Amino acid sequence: MISFPNAKINLGLYITAKRSDGYHEIESCMVPIPLVDALEMIVDTKKTTFSTTGLDVPGDAKDNLILKAYQLLKKDFPNLPNISIHLHKTIPMGAGLGGGSSDAAFALTMMNNLFDLILDDFFLEEYAAQLGSDCPFFIENIPQIARGRGEILEPITLDMKGTYLVLINPRIHIGTKEAYAGVSPKKTAGKLEEILEDKTRWKDELINDFEASIFPNHPEIAAIKSKLYENGAYYAAMSGSGSSVFGLFEEKPSSMKWDDGYFQFEGIL
Repeated sequence: MISFPNAKINLGLYITAKRSDGYHEIESCMVPIPLVDALEMIVDTKKTTFSTTGLDVPGDAKDNLILKAYQLLKKDFPNLPNISIHLHKTIPMGAGLGGGSSDAAFALTMMNNLFDLILDDFFLEEYAAQLGSDCPFFIENIPQIARGRGEILEPITLDMKGTYLVLINPRIHIGTKEAYAGVSPKKTAGKLEEILEDKTRWKDELINDFEASIFPNHPEIAAIKSKLYENGAYYAAMSGSGSSVFGLFEEKPSSMKWDDGYFQFEGIL
């Protein structure tokens, strides 16, 4: 069985409160995009294995969220057979695109189908929430408003069909500590759902709160956002805690020249 876990972008990302458990309350609209990894699973009679190709996946294989998803299901379904898992990694990691979370969520869905567990989306989202804050979003994998740590989800009707996406990652690593260090949690000024209804409000009102502290420390990231606007984007922003920046266009823009070291992706939503 093979599937293609996709990345996401954030339309607005507001840090609204600091929680007693050390996490932050957020409010954001997450949207799937057609930048994908490839994930293959085959029932293996000998042992469970995990391999990767494509972008180098850091860390020990046993700590990968895909294997953790398998172990999570194995705890409740001890008769699960061994599987051979292969991930071809294309989505940049630690880039604000949710690639690792998507891989884990797709793994849950694949195993649900492969092993006929008959778990509905509610239960899959419960498992996904144990793996990471962004993971539940990728179970339904449709535009959704995320609140809480990101696991409280509400579908939203958002017509972006035909929108042209340009996504640039300058390969700058933004650690979680750095991302949150300069953030002062505050309530949102307007209702996110109402802002999303009117694209003319997006540029001024659809804010990623991380940009205020990250851009001064990394002007190269801010420059990417400015260049996307200069080339006709109706909305541009950093995704998640960065360092990926995306621009949304009504039609394919003229070719833009970027640093050869940047990761670049273009596609239609």
